[in-house]
Amino acid sequence: MSMKNRGGQPVVVAASGGGSPSQAAASKKSLSANIAKFRELGLLAFILILAVGVQIRNSSFLTWENINDIATNTAILSILAVGMMLVIITRGIDLSIGATLALAGMTAALTVKEYPGLNPLVAVLLGVGVGVVCGAVLGFLVSKINILPIIATLGMMNVFRGLTYEMSGGKWVSAHQMPDSFKAIATGKVLGLNNLILIAIVIYIVAYYFVNHTRTGRQIYAVGSNPDSAEVSGIKSGRILWLVYTVMGGLSGLAGVLWVAKFASAQGDTASGYELSVIAACVLGGVSIAGGSGKISGIILGSVLLGILNNALPMINVSPFWQNFIQGMIILIAVLINAMVKRGIDRNNLMRRRI
Repeated sequence: MSMKNRGGQPVVVAASGGGSPSQAAASKKSLSANIAKFRELGLLAFILILAVGVQIRNSSFLTWENINDIATNTAILSILAVGMMLVIITRGIDLSIGATLALAGMTAALTVKEYPGLNPLVAVLLGVGVGVVCGAVLGFLVSKINILPIIATLGMMNVFRGLTYEMSGGKWVSAHQMPDSFKAIATGKVLGLNNLILIAIVIYIVAYYFVNHTRTGRQIYAVGSNPDSAEVSGIKSGRILWLVYTVMGGLSGLAGVLWVAKFASAQGDTASGYELSVIAACVLGGVSIAGGSGKISGIILGSVLLGILNNALPMINVSPFWQNFIQGMIILIAVLINAMVKRGIDRNNLMRRRI
């Protein structure tokens, strides 16, 4: 509100009862962090309740063997969720990750088929390289040509899928055509921990450090929160967009090699529609489709919840049709909660504005 001092000059005071701008900003940040923490605790509580409920119906659910299966089957999804989180934070979307995964996996599978003695690490690097190229192309289309992400990724999804079919001649690469050393990428263990789980843990540690403790990580959030302000402050939004799509492509390429090694099969339609599950994991984990918001801990919980649902519903004899219904309803509820949380934060920030 506006007041006048003894000299007749107007004085502006905060509508919230005073306080410096830095205090107001700190208060907003604290409120957002508390809400995000509460949302994650709620998601964790839901996961625990769900696990206990399924265990009551089927006593084999919480066995070590089944928990290990859930973690292994969720590893690839969780790896892709890291890249998708970065893309969504910048207000983008990537619908091509399933096709990129298939292209990278097919490339690696055909290579080890022709060269059985090839070091598995070379096959992994080859798949990652294919994914990086695909992601870089998408990043160029979005950041330089200014094509809407949904259009660019939808178009390139068909391009990558077509390349996969053309490369393979429409044929499969089956288990007996792959060397055991290649399949061991996904089936091997280190200190009793499956390689897929270990790789996912390493990626999450690196991603956590990147988004929380590097300048580029903070810039990604800035671009997603307010692209115009980010540009004014000197952030190269184009470079950030190119980076996140390239990272997404690289992770998709890695996931492609892991997928083919895990299932010992490379097909033209590998992971068709899998991008929807990845997006669902991000949404469940609290990543805002509007951009600027998302946490590593959140997408871990979102991936775990999807993994548990995929494993638990068949164990309690839920019809496949109802499985899709239940998963869809849970995702819809998560979106509604995120929308209400964002509305609450915006309303609180508006009330705290200095007027």
